[in-house]
Amino acid sequence: MTDFSMLGLNPGLMSAIARMGLDTPTPIQARAIPPAMEGRDLMGLAQTGTGKTLAFGLPLLHGLTGLGRPAPGTVRALILAPTRELVAQIADSLRALAEGGPLKVVTVVGGASLNRQSERLSRGTDVLVATPGRLIDLLDRRALTLAEARVLVLDEADQMLDMGFIHALRKIARHLPERRQTMLFSATMSKDMNEIAETYLHRPVRVQVNPPGQPVDKIGQAVHFVSQGDKAALLAEYLAKHADESALVFARTKHGAEKLMKLLVSWGFAAGSIHGNKSQGQRERTLAAFRAGEMKVLVATDVAARGIDIPLVAHVYNYDLPNVPENYVHRIGRTARAGRSGRAMAFCAPAEMADLRAIEKLTRQQIEVAGGTPWPGQMAEEARTKARKANAGGRGAGGGGQSKRAPSGRSPAQREGEKNAGRRRPRRRSKAA
Repeated sequence: MTDFSMLGLNPGLMSAIARMGLDTPTPIQARAIPPAMEGRDLMGLAQTGTGKTLAFGLPLLHGLTGLGRPAPGTVRALILAPTRELVAQIADSLRALAEGGPLKVVTVVGGASLNRQSERLSRGTDVLVATPGRLIDLLDRRALTLAEARVLVLDEADQMLDMGFIHALRKIARHLPERRQTMLFSATMSKDMNEIAETYLHRPVRVQVNPPGQPVDKIGQAVHFVSQGDKAALLAEYLAKHADESALVFARTKHGAEKLMKLLVSWGFAAGSIHGNKSQGQRERTLAAFRAGEMKVLVATDVAARGIDIPLVAHVYNYDLPNVPENYVHRIGRTARAGRSGRAMAFCAPAEMADLRAIEKLTRQQIEVAGGTPWPGQMAEEARTKARKANAGGRGAGGGGQSKRAPSGRSPAQREGEKNAGRRRPRRRSKAA
């Protein structure tokens, strides 16, 4: 399918697509929209940045067109997403498609006034985009009913499972009618995801455009081997090379993200941060400034990995490698949006070699080395540790230089590196980006 006009969408949506400058569906859109418009349940597997929002948004809005105003307190379509940022992104896309028409899109997320959200919902809603936790709060207050919902969409369903929303999903499902259309979109397909599909979807059409764990083709990937304490200075050197381009930097912890952001600001970079310790207002203002180009560097934890849709992010830096290899794919998917190309750089300290190997195993490719030298001693030690754990029935033997992991998931070497980062300076002071 080479043109949106072949999908049979109503004239209002076709006009909206034209206003957005779109003409050719992405692979996930071309394959998902036709069965979705037929009312079929759907399981869509595609990496971030491939156009999933329109893949479910266009058929959803098409099906709601011409139904008249919803009854007070009711919802006609429910979209669940794991983070506040992703909820806002989905709602913005749907509002752009519904512009000029009668369909109303409402969002409910944590960190906002329950009373105001209840008031908006009392008037009736065509499309509700929500985080699971806040939706349950409103259901408990009887601020809305889901009894008339015709469509349920689970976006980034694998991340919802990772964040522990499975119990919330079960509770919400009890409020939904059995006869409905359900669409599930995910970047990965685990055993738990299969169970979710079997429970909530009826004879779904399965659409897969990228093998799970495979990054978008247009992302150039590289790794730079560096000690933990030298990472901040190395990052500053890379950022100075493309001072006029936006960069997204991922840190493992909230504290680490905030500390790194302040360090970059002290070195003259226009930087901001978003993480779980920031209020909703702070996160929204920071993202708005990043989108507007007022700041060129955004430091974030994984809360942002699937909630930022900024087409012009040219560079993604994995300052800390993620413990979960799938998160690497989601992180680097923040670049190369909407068919553009992008660059993803990973910094690998000695204690992160196992994380790097897990990422390469998941993506089925060896990441290009941009600088530094791999840590052969660490690799050998990893092999010895695995052997000891296997011989001890999963209880690793002590000694051998193997550092014990702290509850936070960081090794002592990483924690020491974070302390040292604040005392180091780049070899050449950078001008403000």
